[in-house]
Amino acid sequence: MSITDKIRNKVDELKGETKERYGDATDNERVQAEGAAEATEARARQAGEHVKDAAHDVGDAFRGHR
Repeated sequence: MSITDKIRNKVDELKGETKERYGDATDNERVQAEGAAEATEARARQAGEHVKDAAHDVGDAFRGHR
């Protein structure tokens, strides 16, 4: 996972959380739900990238111990 992807995912997560809080503060359920969904999507992308990184690390370790 590149640093650019990590930053982009974190920014998207924070934007979603901010939108969710704004919806909460203004009693706007639609905005709150959209923000929660955006934050969750960003976290899911981060998790997927972490899985790819881990798989790559395992592959590197396996190839290094032959």
